[in-house]
Amino acid sequence: MEGKIQQGGIGLIRMMLRYRVHTALLLLLILLLAGCDSRNSSREASSASSAGEEAPAELSGTIVMLTNRIDLIENGTFKAYAETFRKRYPEAHVEFEGLSSYATDILVRLSTKDIGDVLLLPVNLPAKELGLFFEPLSGELAAQERFTTFASFGGKRYGMSTGTSTSGIVYNKRAFEQAGIERVPQTLNEFYAACAKLKQSGIIPLYMNYGAVWPLREWGNNLVNYMTGNPDYLNEMVHEDSPWKLDNEWGQALGIARTLMAKGYTEEQLFSNNWEISKTKLAKGEAGMVLQGNWTIRQIMDAGASPEDIGFFPFPYNNDPAHYAALNPDWFMGVSRFSDNKELAMAWLEYFITETSYAKDWGFLPANNSDEPALPQYREFLSYHPKLVEATVQTDAFIDMANRAKLSFWSGDYIQDLLAAPDLQKSFDQLNTKWREARMSQQTLP
Repeated sequence: MEGKIQQGGIGLIRMMLRYRVHTALLLLLILLLAGCDSRNSSREASSASSAGEEAPAELSGTIVMLTNRIDLIENGTFKAYAETFRKRYPEAHVEFEGLSSYATDILVRLSTKDIGDVLLLPVNLPAKELGLFFEPLSGELAAQERFTTFASFGGKRYGMSTGTSTSGIVYNKRAFEQAGIERVPQTLNEFYAACAKLKQSGIIPLYMNYGAVWPLREWGNNLVNYMTGNPDYLNEMVHEDSPWKLDNEWGQALGIARTLMAKGYTEEQLFSNNWEISKTKLAKGEAGMVLQGNWTIRQIMDAGASPEDIGFFPFPYNNDPAHYAALNPDWFMGVSRFSDNKELAMAWLEYFITETSYAKDWGFLPANNSDEPALPQYREFLSYHPKLVEATVQTDAFIDMANRAKLSFWSGDYIQDLLAAPDLQKSFDQLNTKWREARMSQQTLP
């Protein structure tokens, strides 16, 4: 019995040993497999981590962006965009330089090649010269642009629009209420009547910003180009010897502005650059209206206006029941051909256009028209059902004619002269002479 017990015990021991060995082997196998997976996972994680770290590390250095938005430099908006950008590229730094008269200042900078790394494209640069100053953009980024005729040449795109805008009357609702204006003017006669009521109430009816010069573009080529419903109106001027006439759109647009000035419906201090002051006056209701782009709305609110006090409606440039309004790209942004850090500049450009809240924050429609406008004032504007005229690019022929005639359509200088002219017809005659001579010299080219 004892031997059987011993044999049974030995068998049990052997069975337990075999079980422990098998268990140990199984555990060892599991550990080995787990170790392999762990090492593989570690290698994959390490690889992924390295890739994630290498991409930002590859983009480093400092780039400079030139802009017309000095206000967004001063209030820290652009700095905040750059700080968010640095979270992706820790060794990348973006600095900003503002130009107060961008349209004219940038041309001087182009001649010296001192144009930073990222900048707004000059509006009066012929398309054929874009490649001399700017880097072509990737096809993927270029495909997102709505305004396809702008900032491109020879199948290459050199700039992306920063948003879509329109022009109209930005007004203070409290000022209207104080003046007894019960509804937004729908015709030119109603507009003049509203101005009269505002003036009688001690409120500046309309701030023209005559002294700032550049806002006067709204009363010249901007208004003329959309009030006809023909976005190529300016381009077609190259086929005329005498485009400036009292009885056409030029005479009509400038006639309205001159009437406002003659009746005392504009600011008294005409010759001072009071752009910043004008926004404060509109915010406080000391001024009633301004003819500008929708981007102005946010600036007026930043100057102290309550959002519910500011409205926006299409400019009633005649007494017809319906009116045209512009649908324009905002400034186009591109990368300098002379940049020493083009890769970082391209990354910043794409980030600014596609990922920052710039368009939404500052009252623009997205450039690709994918979203509804965020500003309620823009929605108010659209509620009046204006006929939107989508802009087309100014042709090289028009830009060449303007340069030959020494007319700065993009700065507003010539509009200031026309508004102050004692005899508008005489001033038109002088412009037509310059235009005709420019046209003749252009036609003699081989």
